[in-house]
Amino acid sequence: MGGVNLNIALLAALVLLLVSAGIQDARTREISNWKNAAILALAPLWWWSNGLSLLPDIAIQLAIGGSVFALFCAAFYFNWMGGGDVKMIGALALWLPFQALASMLIVMSLLGGALTVLLVVERLARRKDGNIEIPYGVAIALAGLIAIREPLFNHLS
Repeated sequence: MGGVNLNIALLAALVLLLVSAGIQDARTREISNWKNAAILALAPLWWWSNGLSLLPDIAIQLAIGGSVFALFCAAFYFNWMGGGDVKMIGALALWLPFQALASMLIVMSLLGGALTVLLVVERLARRKDGNIEIPYGVAIALAGLIAIREPLFNHLS
């Protein structure tokens, strides 16, 4: 409906938001609410641009996004993830069909695990004490970028 140019613009905005959020999380261990809100707010434009119907397409996206957000709220409750990370996963889930989202979550988990191991090794090498704050937004952003490569390249070819 919206055309290839709108799709490219929306994907470019998503790429910039993900990269910006990942960098911010690596630097400050926080992700700005406005970045997550922008990812969330652009999702309906993405749906419209791709011709999704209200029923069942958009309803499915909302159900998937809400389910993912609820699942990761449990991780926040147990202090396994930060609030910005949970909001970013929930907002990003609104953009991806189920299979792409499932792949993204697997890649995110692997990248997050690798990042955790690196930070533990770094902590041991420097002989520091205390808890490690994992910038999981980096893993989420990278996994999101990997997940959206398909629609980005399909629209450019």
